[in-house]
Amino acid sequence: MASSDNFLKTPSKTPMNDKVSSSSRKQHHHTTISSSSSSSKSRFEAYNRLQSAAVAFGEKLPIPEIVALGGQSDGKSSLLEALLGFRFNVREVEMGTRRPLILQMVHDPTALDPRCRFQEEDSEEYGSPIVLASAIAETIKSRTEALLKKTQTAVSPKPIVMRAEYAHCPNLTIIDTPGFVLKAKKGEPETTPEEILSMVKTLASPPHRILVFLQQSSVEWCSSLWLDAIRDIDPTFRRTLIVVSKFDNRLKEFTDKWEVDRYLSASGYLGENIHPFFVALPKERTTVSNEEFRRQISQVDADVIRHLQQNVKGGYDEEKYKSQIGFGCLRDYLESELQKRYKEATPATLALLEQRCSEVTAQLTTMDSKIQATSDVAHLRRSSMMFASSICNHVGELIDGAADPDPEQWGRTTEEEKSESGMGNWPGVISEIKPPNATLRLYGGAAFERVMHEFRCAAYSVECPPVSREKVANIILAHAGRGGGKGITEAAAEIARAAARSWLAPLLDTACERLSFVLRNLFDLAMEKNQRRHFDYGKKSGDMEGYVGFHAALRRSYNCFIKELSKQCKQLVRHHLDSVTSPYSQVCYESELLFSGNFTYRNQTTGLDLSDQENIPPENIDRETTPGKIVKAGEASMTVPETPSPDQPRDGNYVVKKENGNFMEGGGRKRHPRIQGNGNGKMLGSLLGQNGGTTYNEICSSAAQHFARIREVLVERSVTSALNSGFLTPCRERLMVALGLELFAVNDEKFMDMFVAPGAIDILENERESLKKRQKILHSCLTEFKAVARSL
Repeated sequence: MASSDNFLKTPSKTPMNDKVSSSSRKQHHHTTISSSSSSSKSRFEAYNRLQSAAVAFGEKLPIPEIVALGGQSDGKSSLLEALLGFRFNVREVEMGTRRPLILQMVHDPTALDPRCRFQEEDSEEYGSPIVLASAIAETIKSRTEALLKKTQTAVSPKPIVMRAEYAHCPNLTIIDTPGFVLKAKKGEPETTPEEILSMVKTLASPPHRILVFLQQSSVEWCSSLWLDAIRDIDPTFRRTLIVVSKFDNRLKEFTDKWEVDRYLSASGYLGENIHPFFVALPKERTTVSNEEFRRQISQVDADVIRHLQQNVKGGYDEEKYKSQIGFGCLRDYLESELQKRYKEATPATLALLEQRCSEVTAQLTTMDSKIQATSDVAHLRRSSMMFASSICNHVGELIDGAADPDPEQWGRTTEEEKSESGMGNWPGVISEIKPPNATLRLYGGAAFERVMHEFRCAAYSVECPPVSREKVANIILAHAGRGGGKGITEAAAEIARAAARSWLAPLLDTACERLSFVLRNLFDLAMEKNQRRHFDYGKKSGDMEGYVGFHAALRRSYNCFIKELSKQCKQLVRHHLDSVTSPYSQVCYESELLFSGNFTYRNQTTGLDLSDQENIPPENIDRETTPGKIVKAGEASMTVPETPSPDQPRDGNYVVKKENGNFMEGGGRKRHPRIQGNGNGKMLGSLLGQNGGTTYNEICSSAAQHFARIREVLVERSVTSALNSGFLTPCRERLMVALGLELFAVNDEKFMDMFVAPGAIDILENERESLKKRQKILHSCLTEFKAVARSL
């Protein structure tokens, strides 16, 4: 259907308002198609039936149609009643209806009284004829209220279709839209005016629709409230017919011919090529017979012409403007213009119907196959396994890197990922973390790697927190009682281990959740990718469209697989954290192992920033995160310079010297004295502040260095490879096996539960019946249009 709009894009070579110039109007007036013309009537009936089918089945068919637009009090309802030839009090329910009304007027010389029938909701069938005018208005109101209550909305674009057969109405179909309002009525949402305007714009936007815009004569064009809204839809008024309603209210202002001619030309504000119609209708709302109502309409037309001829000095330019004045001229023009559009569009409509009939037949064949397949377990197993395998392959392709489907539509920025995953900011991180490419919409492997890089940035922005003197005293006294000379070093290491367990563990959990969110999103992308591939290559094998139960089970199994991976990865990285923070770990003492070379943290992939935004941290403050390494908070790349060997001269950098077989901390700072004999009392006094708190400060400084070593080892040696192997490798190698075991390694009865769940067969049967009805009515319309085409 994507190309269907092109079928009827056969607009006339001249704009709508050029066609209503004086010469064209004369032609329309003298060549109006007779209501008794068999060819025009058959063409009109064919389009009416096609329109009814389009409404019933939701078909988007570009049928030539007239759409009436206007404000709440601009005379739109009176115009509709005049076209019908009888009153049915539509004005009384105009504020009550919030749905479009499609009026199909059929000229039937045998219908001396109007016969009105409403099309049933969601059906192409019409109900019983309605005779009473009051019943027509009540039906419109009740149907509107019922639908709005069901949809919980203030307005609805779903139209009400009314067919009126009458000897005194033209062959004309017009869509009446809810009137524009400035303020919602009591009891309605405040957004009702905006919703009406939006809905009307949507109805009027299709290029195959003719717009009839009503503006009452008492309003100057320069101060029109709704003219700009029409310009938004049709900027040049090429397909818009402007009707000045309540024209009789303006007549008393004219005294000379030039005043009348200037007003009728409407060239000042609307433009030279815009030629409105000027219409006045009976104001009397008392109950009169239909015949009297039509006589009053004709009388008003005659009174307007007589006033311009007799009460205006010099009259008016009748040759130029007479065809623009009066309801009769407007009615004849609308009927002939619509018939002309119908005739022009018939070949394209015929081609479109042939296409839609073929499409519906193909859909019906597919539905029959699905219903038959519900009893063929082997076929369903084969098709569903092929489908699941295809989804798994697409997931692997997306992880390895892909640009289809469009990342701008399907990708997410860093902020969108954080918001939709519900994780928010990294726990314990105060500064805002903005990794490279944070503003780009990424998915799959690219989004996974961006989260990994963001985790590194977050981890390196976390420092060892301050420790109270009481905590330090409790730790160091316990170590002092054990003897030996490593009390200060052990105390600092213990503080660093506890801080690492407390502050880095939440970061690891958050990283796992964020990564699992990225992988969960791949299911929808894989489904989209699979659907496009089937569409592009016309593949029918493994087509599981419509099997809602199977799709739900497949999605559930995939999400469970990713959830289990996340759980396992959390346990794995927690194990690595427990390992590097264990008292038996040598991470805090083996500084030469980390700093024996020029270790550089620079990821060549994620460090490449392709976004427009600079990777600037919120606070441009340098701080030391590991010995010998100065970084900025949130910085993407960090370098650890080579640590000098013990034989090199001291230059103020932190070094490790080996004395008597033990590693001792040294360098530019004062070395920690060994705790020997009763030096513990002196050390404790220093710790508690008796000698300036030197020992306490040294312990805190050493703990920060140990924390940085633990963080470095955890991030660079353990977590990165663990998360990659824990998430990505299973998705590539074990996904299909996991889905297969859960979905297909079951007996036939349990397997078929995905396809023949309670009510599933009934749903398929109902869809087939709906397709059969659609096929029948479309074939009927096609046959009818072939006959119409032969008569052209």
